[in-house]
Amino acid sequence: MNWTLTGAASALLGLAACSPALNWRSVALPEAALTITLPCKPDHATRKVELAGTPVDLSMVGCEADGATFAVSHATLADPAQTGVALAHWRAAVLARLGGAQAQAHEVPFVPRNALPLPQSVRTVAQGKGPDGQAVTAQAVWFARTVGPQMQLYHAVVYTPKPRPEVADTFFSGLVLP
Repeated sequence: MNWTLTGAASALLGLAACSPALNWRSVALPEAALTITLPCKPDHATRKVELAGTPVDLSMVGCEADGATFAVSHATLADPAQTGVALAHWRAAVLARLGGAQAQAHEVPFVPRNALPLPQSVRTVAQGKGPDGQAVTAQAVWFARTVGPQMQLYHAVVYTPKPRPEVADTFFSGLVLP
């Protein structure tokens, strides 16, 4: 086998992306009509929150691996007319928790298959401060879909000390709406 330095470096980088610290697995969330891919065994929680003036049950799954926190949240909204406002409110609340996270956070459209093509369905990368005051990068997405007469809203986020776009890309590509 003829390995070049570049080839060996590429192979090592590829192995690092598949490190045992990130043991990716598929997790079905039937109550959310969503399948996700996480690099660790998730914890689950539900709490009441206000989303654009409407109280909702917010369900979350998440875990920590390799210095990153991964979380997926979902909520059902009874009034479909409030979907865009609710997604925008949710995004603003997440950025506010990062200390305002620079109003100029980088944002691009994010519409997974079977999601609604709303202007508020976005992928955002923002720098801010965590609860401990340390620098944190949030790579996050928000999107929605119709489920019967209601709307299902989703938010997924990866928090890391420094940007890790390859980890976020893997995480977000594993968000599947059947």
